[in-house]
Amino acid sequence: MANTFKPSELKTILHSKRANLYYLQHCRVLVNAGRVEYVTDQGKESLYWNIPIANTTAIMLGTGTSITQAAMRELAKAGVLVGFCGGGGTPLYAGNEVQVDVSWLLPQSEYRPTEYLQQWVSFWFDDEKRVEAAKRFQLERIKQIRKHWLSANIKNELFSLSKEQLDSALTRFEDNIQTCTSTQDLLSLEATTTKTLYKLACNATHYGDFTRSERGNSTDIANRFLDHGNYLAYGLAATACWVIGLPHGLAVLHGKTRRGGLVFDVADIIKDALILPQAFIAAMEGDDETEFRQRCLNKFRSAHALDVMIDTLQNTASALAQNK
Repeated sequence: MANTFKPSELKTILHSKRANLYYLQHCRVLVNAGRVEYVTDQGKESLYWNIPIANTTAIMLGTGTSITQAAMRELAKAGVLVGFCGGGGTPLYAGNEVQVDVSWLLPQSEYRPTEYLQQWVSFWFDDEKRVEAAKRFQLERIKQIRKHWLSANIKNELFSLSKEQLDSALTRFEDNIQTCTSTQDLLSLEATTTKTLYKLACNATHYGDFTRSERGNSTDIANRFLDHGNYLAYGLAATACWVIGLPHGLAVLHGKTRRGGLVFDVADIIKDALILPQAFIAAMEGDDETEFRQRCLNKFRSAHALDVMIDTLQNTASALAQNK
């Protein structure tokens, strides 16, 4: 008799503690002998590889992939997010919505907790409270940048960073956040600071001239790596929002009219801290897309990026709900 598991038993590993984020291409995802596997063709042979769904946060289905209804059923039981995307993980698609920024096929459950959703909506319609939430996200972003950039400076010879210049830029950002009274003020401040961070990363890696281009419109390797890595961060952010039950449309900074705005807000917490320096380091070391993706995933794991996102969302929801 085959072993069977209750859906609740497949969710015993918290998403913040799960080890795997899969990007798959040129394969089929199906159920084989009760296990979710992906199948690749090698000549006349088909190779089957197991996906440990209880320890997986998200699966990104790239070029040339298909997935069966049975596989989606099992992934939903384990609470795994599934997203369709283009080659290399960018851009992300889902269902019939083409060229959207981030959209996932979410596993459904009628019994997911609503604690943080109730806290979030209790302040979300208050403009001042939303700005306060956005400020909390940006302050955590500064904390993560300071922590991981200085760590990269110590551990990587290709990242020779001026600690004084970084401290000056982040301190100025931190001080000016307190004077912002609207999301537009914060967005303008964020854009200015991000340009400074690009310049610091270029200087730290001796990359040379760099201009951030529109997504997908550049042949510059650092730009391509930034796009690729940022989409991985969006995947983690979508997972964090789903885990605590927050709809992606309840943004605090990237506008109330963008369906996935909260995903962008949450991704910003760790995006510059982890992806930005790695994009320039990988470009200077001559990494290909696969090597760079592995770099990013390793950084996410070592930095406990999903933990940081979830904790920031929970703390923000709790704090602002109490200050009604």
